[in-house]
Amino acid sequence: MSHPVLTVAESLKDRARAALGSRNLILVGLMGAGKSSVGRIVAHQLGIPFVDSDAEIEKVSRMSIGELFAAYGEEEFRALETRVMKRLLKNGPRVVSTGGGAFINDRTRKHIKKGGVSIWLKADLDVLWERVSKRDTRPLLKTENPKQTLENLMNARYPIYELADLTVLSRDVRKELMADEILQAVIDARTESAAR
Repeated sequence: MSHPVLTVAESLKDRARAALGSRNLILVGLMGAGKSSVGRIVAHQLGIPFVDSDAEIEKVSRMSIGELFAAYGEEEFRALETRVMKRLLKNGPRVVSTGGGAFINDRTRKHIKKGGVSIWLKADLDVLWERVSKRDTRPLLKTENPKQTLENLMNARYPIYELADLTVLSRDVRKELMADEILQAVIDARTESAAR
């Protein structure tokens, strides 16, 4: 007599990996939202590569982001960022963290929308400020009142970040919990689109 084989329900990471397929998972949001730190965890959980677009830009230019801004200005930096993002998103799957302004640029946003699933890591001002005020490596915050500058960036950019495919709230919780919430958002989105 044979016994029925019982299967264990797929794990969260397995279901998210299946839902993602060959698409890239692109994290967007303001500086300090957790795109890089949480993105690395998500990539590890999914068993796919992680790429930080700012690190790639620094690698190809052989300059830091701050040096690029100082030497060439924001407009030239954004043009380079667009070229790098286009190249990064040609292959997948991978988790890609973007710079805070990448999704704001129309051309870069089109590449992101075409290149995979975009997830906005949305955080409130206090959470962002707590994270970014620890280091002075953010070129856009080298102002007389950096917290006000950050708030101004929120006001200008949040309506554009809302165009991302999915939104996950970035808050003061363990990074692993946020990573799990990203995985669940990918699963839920795939389930909803399959139900249509």
